[in-house]
Amino acid sequence: MSVITFRRLEVASFTHSTVYLALLICAFVLGNPEPETFILGLSHGLIWIAMSLVCIAAARAHVIPFWLAVIVAVLGGLGPFAGSIGFLIAERRAAPGRVR
Repeated sequence: MSVITFRRLEVASFTHSTVYLALLICAFVLGNPEPETFILGLSHGLIWIAMSLVCIAAARAHVIPFWLAVIVAVLGGLGPFAGSIGFLIAERRAAPGRVR
């Protein structure tokens, strides 16, 4: 059994999106409270780096499509929501019995 699976990457992507949403709320709605904004910003950056590296490895191992790894690695630093949406699209495309 592989440690890197589509489902685990999808959960990590949605977790990253949740951390980023919390960062946006802290920064723009709550008036930039410290140290919360720093912790969430650091978490977002570290998760993005880890997600990028793992998704590139997963694309090379054919766990996820290459286009999804590119979306996570390139757009994930600015908006991880793109990666989460990409996982939903990839899952829908791979669904059995899908009407084309």
